[in-house]
Amino acid sequence: MATKAKVSKLLLRNVPLFSMLPEDQLAALTTVLGRKSFARGETVIAAGDATNSLYIVISGRLKAIIGDKTGREVILTILGPGEYFGEMVPIEDSTRSASVIVLESCELLILSKHDFRKCLSDNFEMAMTMLRCAVQRLREADRKIGRLALMDVYGRVAALLLDMSETIDGRHVITQKIVKTDMASMIGASREMVTRVMKDLQAGGFIEVRGDSIYLRDNIASIE
Repeated sequence: MATKAKVSKLLLRNVPLFSMLPEDQLAALTTVLGRKSFARGETVIAAGDATNSLYIVISGRLKAIIGDKTGREVILTILGPGEYFGEMVPIEDSTRSASVIVLESCELLILSKHDFRKCLSDNFEMAMTMLRCAVQRLREADRKIGRLALMDVYGRVAALLLDMSETIDGRHVITQKIVKTDMASMIGASREMVTRVMKDLQAGGFIEVRGDSIYLRDNIASIE
């Protein structure tokens, strides 16, 4: 169960979803938000669970997956600080369609369906932010489907690397740890194939590995 310890307004102000809220609504949220830590490998929600809360990531990383009875899984997305899941809570009462599992120990804020609905009804801009997020995620899903249908494995790996990168000093860099098994689950390929493609990209001068970071060269976009 989430701890009902009071959450600071400063913490909430740094969460993109809540950053636009006026002071009175922010203060009200600090009294109803729960806070809970999860260890690596824990399941936060499972496919088929009741839809009853919104979760906001404070720290750590998680993966949202769908799987079958044989144990095979597809990673829908990787979630990090500032991101959230369960945003369909206010508009549907169906069960969860995907599971969310902890990749790195994390801390989450948890907002009940009742309090989330009230927050949205009291703040138009927050409701619009949620709609924009839903549209963005639908577009991302369409893009991923297109990749699976139209790109070879090299193109899918290159596109995924670009998605995972951040711009540092004008260069695309991946600073987070990459697990090739997870990459394979995200692009519909085997781990062995992903390992081979990564080696080929490095040998071909498309990526450069420096310690725990991966630097992407500009020419990697030509592979997509």
